Amino acid sequence: MTEQPVDIQFARNLLEEEGRAVANVASLLDERFIKAVELITGCARDDGTVLVSGLGKSGLIGAKISATLASLGIPSHAVHPTEASHGDLGKFRKKDVVIALSKSGETEELVNLAAILQQDGLPVISITGGGDEPSSLERVSSVALTIGVGPEAGDMPAPTSSTTATLALGDALAIAAARRISFTDEDFAKRHPGGSLGSMLRPVMDVVRFKSGQNLPLIDDHLSVADALDQAEKTEGRRPGAMLLVDKATGKLTGIFTDGDLRRLVLGSESPMATPIADVMTRGPRTLPSTAIVRDALALFRERRQDEIPVVDAEGKPAGMLDVQDLIALKLVSD
Repeated sequence: MTEQPVDIQFARNLLEEEGRAVANVASLLDERFIKAVELITGCARDDGTVLVSGLGKSGLIGAKISATLASLGIPSHAVHPTEASHGDLGKFRKKDVVIALSKSGETEELVNLAAILQQDGLPVISITGGGDEPSSLERVSSVALTIGVGPEAGDMPAPTSSTTATLALGDALAIAAARRISFTDEDFAKRHPGGSLGSMLRPVMDVVRFKSGQNLPLIDDHLSVADALDQAEKTEGRRPGAMLLVDKATGKLTGIFTDGDLRRLVLGSESPMATPIADVMTRGPRTLPSTAIVRDALALFRERRQDEIPVVDAEGKPAGMLDVQDLIALKLVSD
């Protein structure tokens, strides 16, 4: 067999073909999609399970769609159509919904399974390639969705455009259903406590090491630099790399003074310690609300490269200060 040279343009063309396949699916969406989403959300509200089935590559795509549904608060399992006919039919209950995947719509094992479940009163959502005439799977479906894919990208026998389009349509069903049942970031975080996804959705105050009233001194903004530093030195344990300045009367944040600010002051002033802290602090620093999540902090850090971020409550009073080291500890940024 003669090896072909690596062709970047060929790869680009293939990806563009797959992109067009997904765009084509978007153009085919109609009221059937809405009905499918309603079946899925109704199943979730009734404590049912969305069972996804397909054979071969369709089965692998179905497993991913099922995993996405489950991660978004919609109970789901992937079921092999052949195994279903050998004992796994007991997994299907009256309140469940089935998503059946087959590009041709003629996969015998899947058509037989769908026909049995349809007779038992379970709604079946099929995803097929579609065609001029309804396929066998479409005929036994409650809702028949199509991807309308012609030749596979790359002119290869292996599924490419069809599996990509099916996965994209499955994602659209899952996301639309989750949106319909008002699935939130907090709900997602409960299902993803580990890894970077879980970390990104944690409340920012859960990861803040320096908290007001504990190890974060709040300094009166009417003090001199010397007095402010003296007050900050009284804090036990590790101190943050910045001071938060507040209005003595209201307790609201007025500014921030960092170690970098101190170095620049010492190098550029004849009497740095006697300088009023209010004259050299950064007024109105960018802050995060105490209700923010880590994802918000990461976005602010990346946008502004701000190593210390004050966290304030609804009244504008400091609740804590997020240090970039807190994000490094979560492995969300590097040193």
